Amino acid sequence: MATPAHADHEHLPSGRTLVSYVVEPGDTVSGLAVQFHAWTAEIVSHNHLGRNGALKVGQQIEIPVVGKAGGSTPTTMWQHPDRDREKVRRVVAGAARNHGVDPQLALAVSWQESGWQMGLVSHADAVGAMQVLPSTGRWMEHYAGRPLDLDKLGDNATAGVLLLKVLSRHTHRRTHKIGAYYQGLGAVRRHGLYDETRTYVANVEAIKQRLEAGRPPS
Repeated sequence: MATPAHADHEHLPSGRTLVSYVVEPGDTVSGLAVQFHAWTAEIVSHNHLGRNGALKVGQQIEIPVVGKAGGSTPTTMWQHPDRDREKVRRVVAGAARNHGVDPQLALAVSWQESGWQMGLVSHADAVGAMQVLPSTGRWMEHYAGRPLDLDKLGDNATAGVLLLKVLSRHTHRRTHKIGAYYQGLGAVRRHGLYDETRTYVANVEAIKQRLEAGRPPS
């Protein structure tokens, strides 16, 4: 349960209300941003979550909610229309079915990566709903048989789904396939799963279970 937090507001923009939250299985920074009407980057920065914004179950964080306390409407600059997220869901699931990838897995990865949002670019320049690196996009063009524009939802979904398909051919363990999407196949082969990757995998699997049960991921 989220409750108002007492914390230093000094480095936050005006109009924020800090809310304390304990991380649950399947939670992601982007998902919490959608749920609480916050900025993903502000959650990461305020809680010092590092470049990848990894969360751990049971971790207590503070969410800088955009807007005033007491349940008032957030500022109009921060909106996640349900129709946009529903479009991402349909396109990612469709791309997964077209390429023989488990749609629920693809959707879980996309939610973990972006909260089903297209307009995100990470600090590492990963793009869109599937958070695909430009170099990975160029790699996936060989499997798609055509150029891919990662700024377009259909191509972004195709690139991410094809990456999952390629990783499944090179890894025998499900956890390593999911982990390699986050950590990179070479690094998984050389080092196994890093601790933060294990957290990522656990989150994706929890999201997938929610989706399979017909429950929303957030």
